[in-house]
Amino acid sequence: MKELFCMQPSEKDLSNYRLDRAKEDIRTAQINIENGLYKGAINRSYYAIFHAIRAVNVLDGFDASKHSSVIAHFNQYHVHTGDFEKGIYKIIDSAYRIREKCDYSDFFIVSKEDARSEEHTSELQSPPD
Repeated sequence: MKELFCMQPSEKDLSNYRLDRAKEDIRTAQINIENGLYKGAINRSYYAIFHAIRAVNVLDGFDASKHSSVIAHFNQYHVHTGDFEKGIYKIIDSAYRIREKCDYSDFFIVSKEDARSEEHTSELQSPPD
């Protein structure tokens, strides 16, 4: 599939697009939970958080492809400065770690409660509609 851009989007437009992706990921996580796809729900919940972080970071003119870089920038420029509560970093780190286990560990078991917890966490980190 080709990407067509006639002009570069503004940082604000790109931020809004990423927030929309985060919201879509939350909805997908909810659907996955309803259908018993708990690892998929955790994956989408994490990506909702990740896309929301990228939406904030792009307003600083920062972007990166490595998850650790995206999270580190957000932590340095938005958590440590007080834009977001200090405890949010632990939530993000936990979501990142459980998503990695779900995606890469062969026998990692996820319960419905685990998936609901991660989905709820991603909803708290993303702005409402």
